[in-house]
Amino acid sequence: MMVTVAVIGGGPAGSTLGAIIKRYSPKTEVLILEREAFPRDHVGESQLPNVCAVLAEMGAWDKVERAGFPIKIGATYRWGRTDDLWDFEFYPAHKFIDEPRPARYQGQRTQTAFQVDRAAYDKILLDHARELGCHVREQSKVVEVVRSGDRVQGLVLDGGEVVQAKYYVDASGNSGLLRRAMGVEIDEPSSLRNVAFWEYWRNAEWAVTVGKGATKVQVMSLGYGWLWFIPLGPDRTSVGLVCPAEYAKKSGKKPRDLYLESVRNDARIGPLMRHATSEGKFYTTKDWSFVAQRLTGENWFLCGECAGFADPILAAGLTLAQTAARHLAYTIIALERGKLDAEWLKRHYDETQRKRIGQHIRFADFWYTANGVFTDVKEHTSRIAADTGLDLEPDLAFQWLGTGGFMNDNPFFASIGEYNITAIKQVMQMFLGKPSEWAIGKNNVFKLNLDGAKRGFVPILHEGRIIQEPCFEREGRILPGVGIFKVLTDILSVEHRVAYINQQLQERMRGLFGDLAQAVDAALQCLEAMIQEGWVVASFNPREPLLPYRTGEQTEGMHPNWDGALPNVTVAAALRSAGQFETNA
Repeated sequence: MMVTVAVIGGGPAGSTLGAIIKRYSPKTEVLILEREAFPRDHVGESQLPNVCAVLAEMGAWDKVERAGFPIKIGATYRWGRTDDLWDFEFYPAHKFIDEPRPARYQGQRTQTAFQVDRAAYDKILLDHARELGCHVREQSKVVEVVRSGDRVQGLVLDGGEVVQAKYYVDASGNSGLLRRAMGVEIDEPSSLRNVAFWEYWRNAEWAVTVGKGATKVQVMSLGYGWLWFIPLGPDRTSVGLVCPAEYAKKSGKKPRDLYLESVRNDARIGPLMRHATSEGKFYTTKDWSFVAQRLTGENWFLCGECAGFADPILAAGLTLAQTAARHLAYTIIALERGKLDAEWLKRHYDETQRKRIGQHIRFADFWYTANGVFTDVKEHTSRIAADTGLDLEPDLAFQWLGTGGFMNDNPFFASIGEYNITAIKQVMQMFLGKPSEWAIGKNNVFKLNLDGAKRGFVPILHEGRIIQEPCFEREGRILPGVGIFKVLTDILSVEHRVAYINQQLQERMRGLFGDLAQAVDAALQCLEAMIQEGWVVASFNPREPLLPYRTGEQTEGMHPNWDGALPNVTVAAALRSAGQFETNA
């Protein structure tokens, strides 16, 4: 059987890849080989908002929305060194407005996500890829990868059939079938070795209901690990325990006994489970973070969890998988068109996705240090830096952890995955109990520094085409020549004083977002990132004013838990009777 693209795995990465290729290049033959029959359960149900943008682009938003999955506006945490509850919200709970469902992908829904029942969600996406023209073969297992050097020659199926393709994609999840066959090594930058135990439950209460169909994931630290509580629908909930493998072993308890004890004894999760019944199947897996040393070969690619895995504390699994699949789909379409350099296309896919995974691993490690798993947060960040080849003192390592890599992820904004620079500084402030420093808050002279930089190009993915936009490159860091970064580069090329910078931002950022203040705030975050990564040298002149705007203060996005005091948030009866909100509202 001959096709253009052969994909191993029909999960979200494989189906997203196939759907986007068929949307923009309908004549391209795509074969998706899935070893199981859908639907089937799978862990990793909690999304981040970026996934919804991908769903909209591939034409699957309406189908997913019609499934009625709970709307995720954020998460409630008990984390760090106190028992206080705090929230991280994509969209403020008190501003969320009830609207009929299914709803369109617009307004407030562009800033929310879903909590999905993976059995239903994965089938929706795979069926959607099939409807768009992908050849989908379920219960079709790849038993051998035929290779010659770094080139894949074919895939042998369990029935003896051989599939040949121009491009091969491994989207097989933790199986990593093609990755292993091609001898690709993995790096494990994290010293965390966790295991996860979970079950699906019927009739657990939602901790909170925002409006009629929105809620928040619950993430509760136990000291020795943490619990997740993710409503997947009106009467089905995923509840899991993550803890170090060594702790589980030394506890002397059977995995399910340890799991049930942790769930039932938790002051917040336990009451929600008082009328719940288990579906009767207990799941366990290791969730050790890793990233593959390369994601491309002569005619093959890695995509999704087989390319790397970040600890689930940040709920990044589906986001990393589906945004990578989108990038790879654009890459393959561009390779077929033949107008851009093939090695440049593959290099950017490889570097971008490995950096994204690595950044999530690094940031997840910080979350665990702040939870008291390690005795000294800063000392541990120094060890994290050492794992990536950097010999930094604890204070410098801590700064690197919170500010590195913001401009390699998104050429338009300063972010790592879903987390912009403000959000990350807020997390650090919450964990450390003291304000995070902002270079733009204590300096007022900002000089552009392009010394030693070379000109290059960054790929912009737009409506099925990769557009080459200019950038500067230096020591593995990128200064994009598009969006807000271009605005700032143009301004600082003329003048470095605050008065001029502020006046230019007022003029150039108007209309870029919903309001000018939001636009300028985004620009200041980009300026902060440029300072942290060496593209701007900041200093203070006592004769000059400071910037009139401040970013990084506590915002509605991260705050103490207010659910008990919000009129449009219904607190579970179980929690009210247990007195959980009287002390935390």
